[in-house]
Amino acid sequence: MALKYNLSKVYALSDNDPEFVNEILKLFVTEVPEDLKQIKEGIKKKDHKYAYAYAHKIKPTLDLIGLNVAFEEILQVEAWTKAEGKKKEIIETFKSIKIQVKEAIKEIKKDFDV
Repeated sequence: MALKYNLSKVYALSDNDPEFVNEILKLFVTEVPEDLKQIKEGIKKKDHKYAYAYAHKIKPTLDLIGLNVAFEEILQVEAWTKAEGKKKEIIETFKSIKIQVKEAIKEIKKDFDV
């Protein structure tokens, strides 16, 4: 039962094709955690452009999977990168995104065979 995510946009996009939905979920489960590591690295090294590139990359996926709060927070990360903000200004926001993604992945793995 989906508590941490919402697949209504995925189903609408796929015309309710279960194979397509499964592929989207596999990509989410495998790629987004890796992209989050890259954002973390960019924040750590104060490489704003690097962090922006990966934040921008995962933004549509967070929206598609229905992680609305994480989507809003990734917009904050993008704004932080453009403003070239200080690391301490974005750490908690990034941690929140990471937790939401982790919880969604755990639930998706439980709900689907991915």
